[in-house]
Amino acid sequence: QVQLAESGGGSVQAGGSHRLSCATSGSTYSSYCIGWFRQAPGKEREGVAATYGGATYYADSVKGRFTITQDNAKNTLHLQMNSLKPEDTAMYYCAARRSFTCVRWYQEREYNFWGQGTQVTVSS
Repeated sequence: QVQLAESGGGSVQAGGSHRLSCATSGSTYSSYCIGWFRQAPGKEREGVAATYGGATYYADSVKGRFTITQDNAKNTLHLQMNSLKPEDTAMYYCAARRSFTCVRWYQEREYNFWGQGTQVTVSS
């Protein structure tokens, strides 16, 4: 099992940058595909980025702007968000699944563990 706790949400102006963090617990951190999802009002939850075994994956909507990284020493996942747009406004969730791969990383039903979410609001 793993527990996840997001932090770093807040309000940002369009064009600005922000970083989210996800603290993880458990000794099986390296065996999990872990990533970020987001859900905007009136929209379904969508995959933003994920990482496993050194590989990273990004949604086309954030590619080139967002970067997902892992700080293994601190068991913390980060999402660096640059060039933010109002459309990035959403509740952001950290999610993990026990897996040997990160196939279909963007499908939320593949993930077993979820954090409570942290709100990111981008103003125009």
